[in-house]
Amino acid sequence: MIFGITLVVFFLARLTPGDPVDLMLPEDALPEQRVAMREALGLDKPLPIQYAIFLTNALHGNFGQSLYYKQPVFQIILENLPRTIELTVAAMLVSLLVAIPIGVLSAIRRDTVWDYVGTLIALLGQSIPGYFLGIILILTLSVDLHLFPSSGYASPKYLVLPALTLAAALMAIVMRLTRSAMLDVLGEDYIRTARAKGLAEQMVIIRHALKNTLIPLVTVIGLQLGQLLSGAVIIETVFGWSGVGLVIVQAIGARDYPVVQASVLFISVIFVFTNLAVDLLYAYLDPRIRYG
Repeated sequence: MIFGITLVVFFLARLTPGDPVDLMLPEDALPEQRVAMREALGLDKPLPIQYAIFLTNALHGNFGQSLYYKQPVFQIILENLPRTIELTVAAMLVSLLVAIPIGVLSAIRRDTVWDYVGTLIALLGQSIPGYFLGIILILTLSVDLHLFPSSGYASPKYLVLPALTLAAALMAIVMRLTRSAMLDVLGEDYIRTARAKGLAEQMVIIRHALKNTLIPLVTVIGLQLGQLLSGAVIIETVFGWSGVGLVIVQAIGARDYPVVQASVLFISVIFVFTNLAVDLLYAYLDPRIRYG
């Protein structure tokens, strides 16, 4: 999977219109200077040779030198990746802490006002684009009410608006899935048996019903992590959040191939290993998977 990602990212990056040499040299640069620059950057070689060099160097932990920042690419990623992970984890926690309780409440209070409110929240969360929601939050909570800063990174307070914006779509998905899964589980025989034994309703919901909805939830959460990481590119740009997403946008504008390749590769590796962890977690949540 990771090998396929390197192949796709390498060749798609070079489909971007423009030449990095034109951005690095002045307009009145001599043709000899342009040729020398292309040779120095290795852009004069055929694409398959360039890819082989990139892959060989990447296997040794060498992702080259940034054409725009004039720094080692690995250093740039290490400086910015923690903030992207921080934003993604915060958005994940916000979405789960809000979506799962509302989804459970919508299921046990089906066709009531609580259910209708949960459905409306889920509908809005999936319908509103992240960049538009981010602008709305900036205008209301930052410009009008002065509750949170609109951009930058200096304290945890700066994390609130981008985390809420990034969490909205996942919140809607988890909320709807939790409601649907809980409705299926609440109709099972073992739930009726647990109630017939006289167990408190809270114990029935949390220990018996909710636990059996975790497998589809964990699956969706693992898959949606990639959506959060990719969505962080847009959200970081809107809020000026100094993470890998903002670095990728700037690198694309500067035709900085090494930074684009390495950044997308790092994010993809995180996504791949997260899904591996989800697969391993199945065996803990459902012992029948181990026996199978």
